[in-house]
Amino acid sequence: MIARAAASLEAYRAKRDFSRTREPRGDEARDAAEQGAYVVQKHRARRTHFDLRLELDGVLKSWAVTRGPSLDPSEKRLAVRTEDHPLEYGRFEGNIAAGEYGAGEVMLWDRGHWSPQGDVRRGIEEGHFKFTLAGERLRGGFALTRLPRRGKERRENWLLVKEKDRFADRACDPVHEWTKSVASGRGFAEIAAEDERPAHLPKFRAPQLATLAAAPPTGRDWLHEIKFDGYRAIVAAAGGTARVYTRSGLDWTDKFRRIAEAVAQLPMRSALVDGEIVATDECGRSDFGRLQKALETHADSLVFYVFDLLEIDGEDIAKAPLEQRKARLAELTREAPAAIRYSDHVRGEGPRFLEECCRMRLEGVVSKRADRPYVSGRRLSWIKTKCIGRDEFVVGGYRPSAKKGRPFASLLLGEYEDGVLRYRGRVGAGFSDADLGQVAERLEARKNSPFAELPRDIARAARYVEPRLVVEIAYAERTSEGVLRHPRFVALREDKPAKEVRAAPRRGGKR
Repeated sequence: MIARAAASLEAYRAKRDFSRTREPRGDEARDAAEQGAYVVQKHRARRTHFDLRLELDGVLKSWAVTRGPSLDPSEKRLAVRTEDHPLEYGRFEGNIAAGEYGAGEVMLWDRGHWSPQGDVRRGIEEGHFKFTLAGERLRGGFALTRLPRRGKERRENWLLVKEKDRFADRACDPVHEWTKSVASGRGFAEIAAEDERPAHLPKFRAPQLATLAAAPPTGRDWLHEIKFDGYRAIVAAAGGTARVYTRSGLDWTDKFRRIAEAVAQLPMRSALVDGEIVATDECGRSDFGRLQKALETHADSLVFYVFDLLEIDGEDIAKAPLEQRKARLAELTREAPAAIRYSDHVRGEGPRFLEECCRMRLEGVVSKRADRPYVSGRRLSWIKTKCIGRDEFVVGGYRPSAKKGRPFASLLLGEYEDGVLRYRGRVGAGFSDADLGQVAERLEARKNSPFAELPRDIARAARYVEPRLVVEIAYAERTSEGVLRHPRFVALREDKPAKEVRAAPRRGGKR
């Protein structure tokens, strides 16, 4: 189906210069279970018309309805067949630059899903088919019938007719009833005016961080989300481009090019979005090891789970309550590309939600106050609770291995507390052969210990390294001294500077 879709988009692409137009190229594919999108776009070009688009075989089959759709079964509206459009076009709203094909404003006038009545492919070929719309404005049965060609006429003229059903309404003219965008609430004047102003890429801002707790908070004031195991990302987008930043502000757009392109396609002029980039296993769980392998092989299977919206169309909404920010984020990502998924939540029931997440072998839960603003840094309005211990640690040394070919027996781990590196234990489990090699080649030897203190029996056989390498470790629990029990290596963490690996104060229990 992908090859068929690419071939059917040749006419669409040939008519457009994608260096000048914000219209999508059409690189998105979708699983069969997700198909069936429907959209009507009101297009103020040389002549204002309504473009009816039905998703089929990986593209949007398209007809230009010159006078717009009618709810009156006695009305027959001319619908001129046009070239197939890419799936992403169903989310497009904005201005097509002067001099480009179809120059003018495009408004998302209606959207939803459609279902065929009978064999639609045969119907298109033979020139007549019926279908049912489940849109926000148009609903019920419709029929498209092709007219005979006259002489040397090249275009396909069809008639769009509303079927007689409970959604038919002779008294309602939808063209005059609804004149604003179903997505943004804007009219043509607002779309044109906003697109004339240059969209500026929002500036990076440090993310809000969660405080570790022994149990989730209770009460209806809290929203609880799944805790993902991936790379935290702040993505800034404007004018059809986007930049992906790590939690420390490093620009990793080149590593996450597909994510950047997906965010840039969202229906907005500009936005600043917070979320987590993950790779998932066969059960849909985020898996940091798979994420690293995907980056190494340049796989395009990564997903950006978005959970907060800080800016939208030049408006800073970080001070708004979380519940309002998430509502706007949900609307923004409603028809998002497959690489973007909205991170939903449950209200209240924190302990039960954690229990269910742990049963599903997820990492844990992040609980957030619904009424609080977004504030950079670690705050008590965001609480994280883990199913198992899992944190980042700095490598300050290693113990040599007696096994031939193994570069080390275990790594010496630490985290910063009060400005000094505190010893937190050793890890020797969880390493693959590839992991051993990657870690070993990054270790930089030094003569003295980087730790503030080190147990004598550990120091006796230790080899020290510069405390620059950060690793993620899973563990059963910590002792009263903070030392890890049953630690296991998970992955390297190149997105986090060593100096940021600090002992986090625990809420509701000892560290």
